[in-house]
Amino acid sequence: MTVNLPQLRAFLAVVDAGGFSAAAAELGMSQSAVSHAVASLERELAAPLLLRTTPARTTALGERVLPHARTALAAARSVERIAADAAGAMTGIVRLAATPTVCQGLVPGLLRHWQEEQPRVTVRVFEGDSAEVSAWLDEGTADAAILIDPPPGPGTLLATDHYRALLPRDHPLAGEPSVDVRDLEDDRFLISPNGCEARIRTIYEMAGLRFTPDHRVRDLATLISMVQAGIGVTILSEVSRPLIPPDLVLLPLEPRTSRRLVLTGPQGRAWHPAIRALAESAAGHPVPVATVTGTTAVLG
Repeated sequence: MTVNLPQLRAFLAVVDAGGFSAAAAELGMSQSAVSHAVASLERELAAPLLLRTTPARTTALGERVLPHARTALAAARSVERIAADAAGAMTGIVRLAATPTVCQGLVPGLLRHWQEEQPRVTVRVFEGDSAEVSAWLDEGTADAAILIDPPPGPGTLLATDHYRALLPRDHPLAGEPSVDVRDLEDDRFLISPNGCEARIRTIYEMAGLRFTPDHRVRDLATLISMVQAGIGVTILSEVSRPLIPPDLVLLPLEPRTSRRLVLTGPQGRAWHPAIRALAESAAGHPVPVATVTGTTAVLG
């Protein structure tokens, strides 16, 4: 047995309008099309639903079918409204904030994915340090952000981003499968004084070492250039890998530590409707930095 919505819609229209001619006008169909739809429904149910009188009246079976037909059509209209609301939510402009390394190493792949999956949503990227990104999200300058190790709350985990040692390719340890931070004590250490410094300090504490960097460099490109020039070594996160030139190597680091990169909206106000569409899309999208390891999951 196959009962479909057009059949039920025609049946209800005849009942509510009182006849086939009036139902046809109501539905914008020909009278013969309405008659055919009702007749096919009756064939499926193997019994008449309507008495062809003026006005048309339901049979005993038609009276029993009537409330279920109304429920089915009401459910179908609800589904259509949900779909329309979702389509409306998947439009507009979303201002996304992230740190420079995340913008350069992770965001381009996400933008390509979102352009394919959510073509009606425009994502505009704002780059700032960790403090700026958090402030922009709190103040409403940004609609969404990729935060580093945020407190528990709603969001989508994009990657678990491990820390690595950045060395010149001719460094004695460059050919090793991994590097212990204790083996870098004789090297001059360079650091970028941003959100990563606290995590790198923790690595040194885990290794029982004093953290005494030789140079602090604000710009990441300058930091990488100084390592290229042989001035020292540094520690960067795995998401930085696309930025590393071929004469440098980024190696696994001991003690191991990592950070979480989480896509989220503001904590204290309603999210832009399109953010949830982007988050759901990102949750099923592999992290576009091939060597970042982690599990994609929804937090909450």
